[in-house]
Amino acid sequence: MLGPRALSRALLERQHLLRRVDRSAADEIEHLVGLQAQTPLSPYYALWARLRSFEPTELAEMIIARRAVRMTLMRATIHLVTARDALGLRPVLQPVPERTFRGQRAFTRGIDGVDMTALMAAGRELLDERPRTSAELADMLGQRWPANDAKSPAFAVQYTLPLVQIPPRGIWGQTLQATWTTVEAWLGRPGHPPSSVDDLVLRYLAAFGPASVPDVRAWSGLTGAREVLERLRPRLRTFRDENGHELFDLPDAPRPDPATPAPVRFLPDYDNVWLGHADRSRISPKAYADRLAALYGNGSPGTLLVDGFVRGPWRIVTAGGTATLSIRTLEPLGSAAATEVQEEGARLLVFAAADAPSHDIRLEVGEPAATGT
Repeated sequence: MLGPRALSRALLERQHLLRRVDRSAADEIEHLVGLQAQTPLSPYYALWARLRSFEPTELAEMIIARRAVRMTLMRATIHLVTARDALGLRPVLQPVPERTFRGQRAFTRGIDGVDMTALMAAGRELLDERPRTSAELADMLGQRWPANDAKSPAFAVQYTLPLVQIPPRGIWGQTLQATWTTVEAWLGRPGHPPSSVDDLVLRYLAAFGPASVPDVRAWSGLTGAREVLERLRPRLRTFRDENGHELFDLPDAPRPDPATPAPVRFLPDYDNVWLGHADRSRISPKAYADRLAALYGNGSPGTLLVDGFVRGPWRIVTAGGTATLSIRTLEPLGSAAATEVQEEGARLLVFAAADAPSHDIRLEVGEPAATGT
């Protein structure tokens, strides 16, 4: 049986949150099976929390050189992955965005009766020709299918075709409206077979395990997780959590002592440590998870980890030349933990706001406002 602290330490060890590691951004991105990139700059903070000497230019150069891309993958959300994973993983995960689109009647009713093969061919032609914004795509498709809802054909294309968002979107210090093209136009066609769903699940366990069937489903968005894990069972080791749920894991994966100390870490919004399991008790006491869910719904603020568990949200606001890190813990911290939070927070401000003339940290206790960070 593995309790929450045992699962916490296993997760933190595999996510390189017990100690920062010396490795390249590309290696770390592939180890983590991509980084949530719903907010364009979140991957930079995610890598800073895990790598010993990470500089934003390393990731920015990867994106500019087309060695990393932002595209729709797990849970039909935007992830940053290496070019190799973009070409290998998208075919495996293709059912996820398709099912997500079909489940949104607000989108699908606008394409009732439309020849989907013709629509996809038209969308691919337009996006292969040159990158386009969602508005441009909607306008051009609307000229061909004028009787339908103006946005539905574009949404159908964006959910169904394997598309990437091009830079400077996702470049540190720059902004750009999301502009899309096909992965083949941006990266070329894959020179090797796509990944398999079995390989995807094994990689997930290496970075997030031990995990249950619902955990695999919640992270990936794929159906059929039980069948995959049953097929892999001879290659795996199994455990139970304190509620009796079966957990699957790689036999030789690290599972540190539950008493292993865990340092303070600042994670970005939508980090997969928070979103990678159906049962989040390994990263957040249920009372905290429920309170944050009530405040943010399906959203996810930047989160502070103390002793390996979420203790509240954080955000950085720059005004009047001062970059202020605001932290709200849902419960009071001890003096030693508060000091460690201040010290790690100061390092975060140096990373995130190096050009600001001054830095400030505000550590408060209480319920945060119901807004994102």
